[in-house]
Amino acid sequence: MSGHTVQGITIIAVMAAATLLTRFLPFILFPAGKKTPRYITFLGTTLPYATIGLLVVYCLKGVNFISWPHALPEIISVAAIVLLHVWKGNSLLSIGAGTVIYMVLIQGVFG
Repeated sequence: MSGHTVQGITIIAVMAAATLLTRFLPFILFPAGKKTPRYITFLGTTLPYATIGLLVVYCLKGVNFISWPHALPEIISVAAIVLLHVWKGNSLLSIGAGTVIYMVLIQGVFG
């Protein structure tokens, strides 16, 4: 076997092992009959909101309010996401529709 083949097989084996480890480790550390530690429960309730907040900041960090189109596509899309989520309560629908609305706005309306 050539060096590239061995390297490729090694990379795939390491990635497979890492994937298996991350899938099985929670079940090993926190078995079904054992009470989950308080800090894990705390992280489980707070991290989803922190992650969404981080994503919003990351997505909107480069918005330019000074030049045309004055962040209108972003503002309209975020408003649509919020309204859809309040109305339907479905994250997948809200994010998917918001993405479609944003792409239509920057490609067709403001593009």
